[in-house]
This record gives sequence, C-alpha cells and structure tokens, in this order.
Amino acid sequence: MNDVLQLTKNLIERRSITPDDAGCLPLISERLEKSGFRCESLRYGEVDNLWATHGEGSPVLVLLGHTDVVPPGPREAWSSDPFVPEIRDGVLYGRGAADMKSGVAAFVIAAEQFVAAHPDHRGTLAILLTSDEEGVAIDGVRRVATTLRERGQRIDWCITGEPSSKSTLGDLVRVGRRGTLSAKLHVRGIQGHVAYPEKARNPIHQALPALSELAARRWDDGYETFPPTSFQITDTHAGNGANNVIPGQLDVLFNLRFNPNWSAERLEQACETVLKSHGLDYAIEWQRGGEPFYTPEGELRRVVREVLMEVSGSAPEESTGGGTSDARFIAPLGAHCVEIGPVNASIHKVDEHVRVDDLERLPGLYGAVIGRLLA
Repeated sequence: MNDVLQLTKNLIERRSITPDDAGCLPLISERLEKSGFRCESLRYGEVDNLWATHGEGSPVLVLLGHTDVVPPGPREAWSSDPFVPEIRDGVLYGRGAADMKSGVAAFVIAAEQFVAAHPDHRGTLAILLTSDEEGVAIDGVRRVATTLRERGQRIDWCITGEPSSKSTLGDLVRVGRRGTLSAKLHVRGIQGHVAYPEKARNPIHQALPALSELAARRWDDGYETFPPTSFQITDTHAGNGANNVIPGQLDVLFNLRFNPNWSAERLEQACETVLKSHGLDYAIEWQRGGEPFYTPEGELRRVVREVLMEVSGSAPEESTGGGTSDARFIAPLGAHCVEIGPVNASIHKVDEHVRVDDLERLPGLYGAVIGRLLA
C-alpha cells in the first residue's frame, strides 16, 4: 500500500466530526517534523489548528486544508462503516474520503517528497490545517488568519485541497469564491384573534412586500466569471400552529451569496434600506460568513493551468462557482488563492468516496505545482 493511500485511511479511521480533530493533526505534525518542518499547534476554544513551515522568506506558498468532517448520519444507510475505510472496485469509501482527508494526505506526502528532493528550496512552504471548516468556522482558519496578520506573516500563494473536480481529476480549478452573508430577521407584530384584525398587527402581512422586493431584486449582472448575486429565503416561522390566532412575531432566515460588486457591509445597508422603507418594526442579526475573493491572472494560475493540462490532457475549467471555503480567510492577507482537489460528486453524502487512482495521482499533482513555484 502506498503512502498516500495508507495515510488517507489512517485519517478516515479517526472520527473527526467537527470540531473534534480526533488526533489527526498530531499524526500529521509528527510526520512533518521528521521531514524538517517547524510545527506549531494553535488551539482556540475547542478547535485545533496546525501551522507547519519549511524554509524561510518569500515567496510563501500555503497548502490549506481541514481534518474535520460532517456527521455521517445513520450507520445503516452506509454500505460499510463510514469510519472504517474500505476499498471496493478501486474506490475508497469513508467519511472524509473526498472532503477532504484525501487532499490533506496528498498535501503531506507531496510536501515530504518536495523537501526531501529540494532541502534548500527558495522561500517558504507552509501547511495550514484546521478542525473547524465544516462547523461554525470561527476558531479555525478565520482565527489563525488573524494571528498571522498580527505577526505580519506574508502569504503569496495558497492552494486549497478541497474537492473541486467535476468528473475527472483536474478538470476544474477554482480561482475565486462568492461571499456569503446570512441574517436572522425578527418582525414584530401584535398578537390577536383573526376575527378582530383591527386589534392586532400581522407581521407576516407586513413583511411580505419587503421580502418580495428583496427576493425579486436583481442585485447585479455578475462580475468577471462570477454569477449574479443571489438572495434566498431559507426558513420562516410564525405563530403557534393555531388557525385563529394572528401571530405576534415573524422570524425569517435568509442568505445572500455575492460577488465582488458588493461587500457584506454594503449588502446589509441595502437590505435594511428596503426593510425600513416598508415601515417594519424589526430586529436583525447579521452573520458575515466571508467576503468574495478572486485570483487574477498571474504566476499561480499559470502554473496550475500548466500542471492540470498535463494531468487531464486538456485545459481545466477556471471557475468561481460553488459554496465557500477557508480560502476566503487567507485571500484578505494578500494571497492569490486557488482550489484543486479530487472529484466532488460524493461529498457530504452517504458512501462518500474517492477513486484510488485519483488519490494516488494527487501528491504528484500538488508536487508539480510546488516544484514550479519554489524549486
């Protein structure tokens, strides 16, 4: 069994349901230290983070990933135990097989091989791993990025090992991500009997025009390769289930996925302008999940494109689609960020998996990018 397959299986065996690292980072840290990396454990709250570096000075290349996984759900829904890695017909099954313990293992192997071949490489090769990507993402890379900023740590390039490929390894590279902004809206009314509406104030009736305006609004026409900003209501709740009582409050959850035409602050102001224009008595709680980022043409995109063309035989799609990743916390440090990883078809699903042949090719893919940037 080769190194990357064995390490991936060792990581899958650890029940690292977010934010519990379950011993993944100490395992990785021990390996990296043997290869000459300086490893620093950064624990914030219940979250473990690892910052490992080899070399010094600029340029600085960071390999970014996470060891935590989402809950697997009912065991009986899986064909095999989600935390007992199993290979069937050339496919490795287990929670985290694709998202993203395979990417983490490939990073480690690629880094070990690179520093062994180039002990005096230029600049700094760093690995940043967290156990808080699938959860609230407060004390993970977001917090580490604050620490790095306070230290004056420069980052030139960042490669995130998230599963980005669509159908074959290397057919897509993410060169940016949309920002995400969530809100909990509470619209206050006056409870009363439905037969006497003049004695009550229905918060649902009052909020509907404002919510309709927000939902129908065309926020922009997109940006570069980004799609237009979108607004989605994800949940509503009011009343106590009785059909003869006007509720006293309406609670609404909504989310905006936005491109670089906007900042979270400006979107908050735009939404509240609409809410106030309809005279609502409301309170709102905003949660800024991250600003959008976009990596322009430059050395990182050029090198990645060249390597992926060699891997897949054709030019990769360069996309800004999908959800969010921890790269949103590294990009504001001035880094150019891309995301390259295995096929994402099974992530967060029952019987999550990665093809063994793809897994075995990943260290070489990452190693080729590292070599062209730092050798």
